[in-house]
Amino acid sequence: MFSIILSILLFMLPSGTKDPGDLKNKISAELAKNKRIFALVYKDLTSGEEILINEKINFHAASTMKTPDLIEAYKQAAAGKFSIDDSLIVKNEFKSIVDESPYSLNLKDDSETELYTKVGMKVKIYDLLYLMIIQSSNPATNIVIDLVGAQNANNTMREMGANDIQVLRGVEDTKAFRKGLNNTTTAFDQILIFSKIAEGTAVDKQSSDAMIKILLDQKFNDKIPAKLLKNVNLPIKQVGSPALIMMPES
Repeated sequence: MFSIILSILLFMLPSGTKDPGDLKNKISAELAKNKRIFALVYKDLTSGEEILINEKINFHAASTMKTPDLIEAYKQAAAGKFSIDDSLIVKNEFKSIVDESPYSLNLKDDSETELYTKVGMKVKIYDLLYLMIIQSSNPATNIVIDLVGAQNANNTMREMGANDIQVLRGVEDTKAFRKGLNNTTTAFDQILIFSKIAEGTAVDKQSSDAMIKILLDQKFNDKIPAKLLKNVNLPIKQVGSPALIMMPES
């Protein structure tokens, strides 16, 4: 029986939490009530206290792989390879990592559709990064990956200490998906890279602040953020995207 794989990453313990161990036991008991596989990392950036549950289990990364690409873009921009304000031509033809055969994205499978109307036109790299994160745009993601290189993003993750995350390819590469060549991640690696962004050490302070500004403008807040209490949600918003859900997709 197919089960959804869910990973939740939160960044600060709610005000007044005294015993993270007790909270972990309560969460574990709640998760044990169903047969799905969960991984959860809950971290207080002020005290360093953590709750780790299945933090090293590998999951299909789905759109969580877009954050490493965001980091890599700012890293390369900081190195002078291009400017975030440079423009790229929007395209909807990409190459499979299996055999370099071309494939296109279907706007019906996307949460953002406006970029499809701009094929052949120039769009700023910043705008592509923005759409990639705040609306999970698939063409923006693949254009960015073609720019920075999936392997470069993967190497940067290793340099940051994220040793299990795998950034192999863009979105909807069906041939690669069928061969098991998929982007994967762990809850531990996700909390690590988001912590570095929050602490200003992902690339540098200026780049980290720019990434946080993008992350805070996330348009899809009707799931986990909508269910958080105000005293939990507000401090999280000060440091970055409050939560990520990973669902199986190609």
